[in-house]
Amino acid sequence: MSRRAAPSPPPWLAHALRTQRGPVPWSAVARGALAAGPLLLAGVLSGRTATGVLAAIAAMLVGINDRPGSRRASVRRLGVPALAGALGLLVGTYAGQWLPAVPLTLLLTALGLVAGAVSAVGPVASAAGTQLLVTAAVGAGMPAAESGWQRALAFLAGAGWLLLLRLALPTPGSLTGDFRFDGEREAVADVYDAVAALLDAVGGQGATTRRAALTAALDHAQDALAGPRLRRRASSAAERRLHAQYAAALPLAEAATALAWAGEPLSARAAEGPRRLAAAVRGNTGTGPLPAPTIPRAPLHTPRGTPVTPALRALDDALLRAADAFDRAQGVHGTRHPEGEGHRLFARPRDARAAVRAALGTGGREYGLRVALCFGAGAAVAQALHHTRWYGQHQHWYWLPATAVFLVKPDLGPLASRVLARAAGTVLGALVFAAFAALLPRPEGLIVLVAVCGALVPVSTRNFAALTTVCTVLVLALVMVGGEPQASVSRIGETLLACAIALIVGHLPMPGRRGGGVRARLGAAGDAAHAYLVHVLGGSGDRAERWVLRREAYRTLSEARTAIALAAAELPALARHTEGTDRVAAVLERLVDTTTACAVHLDDTGDLTPHHTRQLEQLLDEWERRGERVGLSAAARSPRNRRTAAA
Repeated sequence: MSRRAAPSPPPWLAHALRTQRGPVPWSAVARGALAAGPLLLAGVLSGRTATGVLAAIAAMLVGINDRPGSRRASVRRLGVPALAGALGLLVGTYAGQWLPAVPLTLLLTALGLVAGAVSAVGPVASAAGTQLLVTAAVGAGMPAAESGWQRALAFLAGAGWLLLLRLALPTPGSLTGDFRFDGEREAVADVYDAVAALLDAVGGQGATTRRAALTAALDHAQDALAGPRLRRRASSAAERRLHAQYAAALPLAEAATALAWAGEPLSARAAEGPRRLAAAVRGNTGTGPLPAPTIPRAPLHTPRGTPVTPALRALDDALLRAADAFDRAQGVHGTRHPEGEGHRLFARPRDARAAVRAALGTGGREYGLRVALCFGAGAAVAQALHHTRWYGQHQHWYWLPATAVFLVKPDLGPLASRVLARAAGTVLGALVFAAFAALLPRPEGLIVLVAVCGALVPVSTRNFAALTTVCTVLVLALVMVGGEPQASVSRIGETLLACAIALIVGHLPMPGRRGGGVRARLGAAGDAAHAYLVHVLGGSGDRAERWVLRREAYRTLSEARTAIALAAAELPALARHTEGTDRVAAVLERLVDTTTACAVHLDDTGDLTPHHTRQLEQLLDEWERRGERVGLSAAARSPRNRRTAAA
């Protein structure tokens, strides 16, 4: 008698219980321990406790965004949200001092509309919008004797302290190599490992997953090498070497994708070369001799009749070019990659017009309206409770609207998952803090508690409930040091009210069709796939531009996949609005994979096989049909009508 399989939890519950895996980020833990606690201690010892509290809050918010990556990338990832947070604190403080309840609520609602729309631009913009609203609520709902500009400077000082720690302190990766490159070298090496893993999986069921992992590795390396710099191009020999090594990985990734599309299993020897390149990047050494893949004299064919030899030759050629680029970069300082000139990271720059289009598009409008309603309703309810003395002797009403900001963010998970995790984390955090507050001496014990929680923030970011628990304890300790009495019970009540508001607003009908953010990302992915296909079939010999377009196509597809997965994990009443979008994304992925296979084949023979052209025609037809079913615009779902057929 066979055992019955245990029922799986619904997607929204599974997402709430899911925890990211990985090694403990000890460097981030050390930065967290040296940030909020010491800043609070400095404020208390100098007699400026309120300033120390604000600086510690800034360090906590920056610590939430302190994720693995390179130093250069961290400047934008941590600095831009910090600037937005200082602006929100400035606006919120002056608005709270000068505006009565109704105009203040209207101002905060308008701020939520702008911040929500801007959040649709990208992850950094989303973090900036969140910090803008949270600090605006803190500034308006936490009365203080300091002026707005003084509080903003205190916030910038706290955020700047943690950013300085990020730039100055060594990390485990930088201790064994060049101090300047902690995340960059590992990110580039991961790309070569991902190429090797894809080659190992060719012909098996895991090839699609490995190709997605390769896309993620390329995205991460691209972000790690990008960032603000004083000069337009890489200035040091070590940085140019890393850029050349990244550029050398792109033709390898292209050939591996073409082989995965063909589906003919390869020998284990094919993956040895990329693995040795990965080791050379990590050790900052030369490659030595690389084993080339075995290329048969007679063309191999897949069961579908597609020759595999052009892709194998492309892999062999890419390995030879990579070995040459590695050896020249290792032996001659200042070597530049010949095909990478002018396209250092092979990424299309995002200009201001693209950001404005994203903010004003369907996704930005829908998210902006929901954030405005949720944030505005939270501020209105909080002020009503404050003026009716529901808070008792507590003078701060910022908790409810600040909680609503986190609950309305879709990139933190499905709505029901966020609500459940936030409620559970707040209850647990409030109970834990109540126990510590009864036992610890003040303020010494609370300062130590803040330092411990600051160290736990980077680890707790792997689960939203855990992050909420740690941040609840940290904030309650901060405000108690600042003079507010024990507020655990009221914070639980305010959190539950914010959860109710978020659930109501999340299910309200809005102008236009639901799921605008998902469709906007699918439309962007379709545009990128179309541009890539037109370039390949147009016969252009500009490989650098082709790699730019290929990277853009796969990156936008990855972003669309992420948005689709989050939308699919919502409650059925919300998930139904994006049904079928995952199948549209799958068609687009096959289209981009096929385009890559066509590019490799055209490089080798100059002509496409009937199988290639048939596959393209079928995928274009399927993309148009499925796009119409899920409600994509005619322009987004009809690449054939935009020069594809002519190409």
